[in-house]
Amino acid sequence: MTKRYDALIVGGGHNGLTCAFYLARAGLSVRVLEARHVVGGAAVTEEFHPGFRNSTASYTVSLLQPKVIADMRLADYGYRVVERPISNFLPQEDGRYLKLGGGLLKTQEEFRKFSAADAEALPAYYDALERIADILRALALKAPPNAGEGLRMVIAAAAQGRPLASLPLEAKRDLLDMFAKSARGMLDQWFESEAVKAAFGFDAVVGNYASPDTPGSAYVLLHHVFGEVNGKKGAWGHAVGGMGAITQAMAQACRKLGVEISLESPVAQVLVDGGRAVGVKLASGEEIAGGLVAANVGPKLLYERLMAPADLPTDFRRRMRGFKAGSGTFRMNVALSELPRFTCLPEAGEHHQSGIIIAPTLDYMDAAFLDAKRYGWSKQPIVEMLIPSTADDSLAPKGQHVASLFCQQFAPELPDGRSWDDEREAAADCIIDTVEAHAPGFRASVIARQIHSPLDLERKFGLIGGDIMHGNMGLDQLWAARPVLGHGSYRGPVKGLYMCGAGTHPGGGVTGAPGHNAAAAILADRRFVGRLLGG
Repeated sequence: MTKRYDALIVGGGHNGLTCAFYLARAGLSVRVLEARHVVGGAAVTEEFHPGFRNSTASYTVSLLQPKVIADMRLADYGYRVVERPISNFLPQEDGRYLKLGGGLLKTQEEFRKFSAADAEALPAYYDALERIADILRALALKAPPNAGEGLRMVIAAAAQGRPLASLPLEAKRDLLDMFAKSARGMLDQWFESEAVKAAFGFDAVVGNYASPDTPGSAYVLLHHVFGEVNGKKGAWGHAVGGMGAITQAMAQACRKLGVEISLESPVAQVLVDGGRAVGVKLASGEEIAGGLVAANVGPKLLYERLMAPADLPTDFRRRMRGFKAGSGTFRMNVALSELPRFTCLPEAGEHHQSGIIIAPTLDYMDAAFLDAKRYGWSKQPIVEMLIPSTADDSLAPKGQHVASLFCQQFAPELPDGRSWDDEREAAADCIIDTVEAHAPGFRASVIARQIHSPLDLERKFGLIGGDIMHGNMGLDQLWAARPVLGHGSYRGPVKGLYMCGAGTHPGGGVTGAPGHNAAAAILADRRFVGRLLGG
């Protein structure tokens, strides 16, 4: 083996970089091993057509933890986020449209176009959501209580459960709804307009291969609202320079502390000796020794492809076979000669700087999922379009634009033995046609397009099944059960092996929380061992 490091990080995504930063700040020697030619994992900015750059996979900012931003001093390395003037814009099938965000009064005014009752219900809905979101924010940077740890688990569970226990009965009912009900079941209690329910229900299917009628989908909605931008809770924004600007800033912060970042260094296997992770073997055959290994890849990739089956407990292997991954996501980036002109609102405006959502009703979203189950992708897919060049003109030539198309529902594996290699272009055409139906001339404005089917996302970014969350965000794969009950505290089933990616609590999105929490677990273990040895 080559030089030995205190810690090896498998995968240079944002959580791996976050973990590396905290470990290096504590004095450990750290090396990050990234398979691609660029650091950042799925949060990268790349030129996909001459003169046109965009966030290739991850595409918008809200969930990144303020503590991580401050600790890593990301602003010193160029981190800057421009807030959206409004959150979302939803063209409707009857020629109307709905805008969401820009303040309570502005949103209520929009809602009154569809339902006066929904406008009146909105403040109470926001209050209910915010009460629960505040608790989730507080839990995001804490390791879940780990089953099997006896008294320590009981104490941790009691401490983390205290804020929940102190909620009034009404809020506890809301909490139960959020975790157990479908998005439709929850939203039906609050609103009557289909457009209004769609505006909120969209978040329930982001990165979720499910219908808004699927039990538990209400939680996915909640997961997307507990972020903040520039101190404003629930806000979303564009990272200047694209999402890669975030991870490049993180990489600079890491290198300043002495972290070694190796590109084009794919890990082929985690090496285990005597029941302990002792290093990694690269695809090149090189072996690198480490006092510990922290994996920023998803659980499916780590345990089913990067580890020898004999190194894992039998029951754990069985559980991992049942770990659900596959978010139903299809990502495109397009270079545009001009802004799209929507039939319902053709002129340029704040809606072009928002999330443009083509999914006018919950029934539309349900049909998209059922289509994908039957055929492989939806005939009328759910599309969210962001045009970051409206806020950051460095991404495209003057007068032209780039757009991110985040699309659901597309089966991780196509039925009838079909391959995404054969179907990706047809699916991309379907997406363009869907936008074209609401913005005539859109197809003609597309100069170039970059396609990422679920299979492309797996090959390029290591996202098994194209899962942008590193695993489904269902109740059976959350908190202490993410990825498997008994290993929810970032510690793998092999000594010296840790998990620091989105397959751990609190889950997917560009948060930095798993990386932060895994580093805390690693450092706590080192302190414990030091005490045992009298250090």
